[in-house]
Amino acid sequence: MAAKDPDHTTVAENRKARHEYFIEDTFEAGISLTGTEVKSLRLGHANIAESYASSEPSGIVLLNSYIPEYKMAGPFFQHVPRRPRPLLLKAREIHKLRIAIDREGMTLIPLEVYFNGRGRAKLKLGLAKGKKLHDRRADAAKRDWQRDKARLMREKG
Repeated sequence: MAAKDPDHTTVAENRKARHEYFIEDTFEAGISLTGTEVKSLRLGHANIAESYASSEPSGIVLLNSYIPEYKMAGPFFQHVPRRPRPLLLKAREIHKLRIAIDREGMTLIPLEVYFNGRGRAKLKLGLAKGKKLHDRRADAAKRDWQRDKARLMREKG
């Protein structure tokens, strides 16, 4: 097991993404957030399980991510929990992602929201291709075989 990075604080993970998609490449992007969204993230409240990123004319945008309202702030300062959030990427990365999205079957899936060592909220994006049902079954069979093989090796010594 890898050692945990003390500067890397995970807020939310998309655990189902690796089961439902083939992740071909990963990117790190900043997220444009309001003050109450950052405070809510620091409390560990976020959900990216059903979210995805899309290419808009203004750039790459994170859609359908849920960051609940910060309870300690008044009603005037609250944010919309499921608003589209612009992602901060370099122009070269945006161009590369737009080309990949235009190909059939490619999509941008958020894998993890975390704070880096400098206290900035970051998003780990995966450039992914959807798995078919038979691919998922093959992966499950492969995991089962690896587990059985390890059990047999332990028993045999």
